[in-house]
Amino acid sequence: MNVISELEKLNCGKVIANVDLKDYTTYQLNGKADVIVFPETVDMLKKVLTFLKENDIKHKIIGNGSNLIFGNHYEGVLIKLEAFQSLDIQGTNVVVGAGYSLMKLALKVSRMGLSGLEFATGIPGTIGGSIFMNAGAYKSDMGYIVKTVTLLTPELEIKTMTNQEMDFHYRTSFLQKHPDYICLEVELELEPKDAEEIMEVIKDRKKRRLETQPLEYPSAGSVFRNPDGDFAGRLIEAISYKGKNIGGAEVSMKHANFIINKDHASGDDIKKLITEIRDKVLDETGIELRIEQEFVE
Repeated sequence: MNVISELEKLNCGKVIANVDLKDYTTYQLNGKADVIVFPETVDMLKKVLTFLKENDIKHKIIGNGSNLIFGNHYEGVLIKLEAFQSLDIQGTNVVVGAGYSLMKLALKVSRMGLSGLEFATGIPGTIGGSIFMNAGAYKSDMGYIVKTVTLLTPELEIKTMTNQEMDFHYRTSFLQKHPDYICLEVELELEPKDAEEIMEVIKDRKKRRLETQPLEYPSAGSVFRNPDGDFAGRLIEAISYKGKNIGGAEVSMKHANFIINKDHASGDDIKKLITEIRDKVLDETGIELRIEQEFVE
């Protein structure tokens, strides 16, 4: 069976074969995927998933690829929900599609004088990805502002879950434990605040990010979760791994909890470096760092 032609026959959005993964991950790693499909509606998404499940074809939903580390070749179908861009703002209530840019939304509502998403103006993910990871920064995260999440269940039924049901905790949510559920739409509850005051906070944080994070290189942000009462970056510095490299991957000299694609790194380079850091920190300190990023096989 020719999977690509069968997907095209479904007429469920754009289909691209032999995909360069560099274009779909923030690490910009060299690698290929067999095919990527862009469903434009929930019904199209259901048709694609039905076909893939009936034929036992490996697949994965992706957002901006800001936490994904692929190997050289993904033998399966990637599904990107970039068409899910709905946005409705009524007072302090925001309903937004899973494919909407988190940074774009954070800046938009901040300029409108709505507070709660200031932390997200430097996070290059999608709304759906931010729910999956419970994305956060500056001691805040999505769990503080989410009211409800509309999901597609493994049975391809639409279900709305409350904040409590989503089980948000530090860099995790219901979706990580139930990866067959797909985020479609999110309802947020924000707070009114002076727009100039909000934007001043964002401006100050951006300045600090530029000074302390290696934004000039492709990366996927923080590699490890901070252990209770400590910082992953401090532990990595303590084992003298700042500047350590494997192939084209390097531990940033600016921020030890960032691994950068310094020179045409492969997914294997990144994976080996992450694994080596985790093992060495455990060996030398007894602390097991938890990886925030995902290795995609």
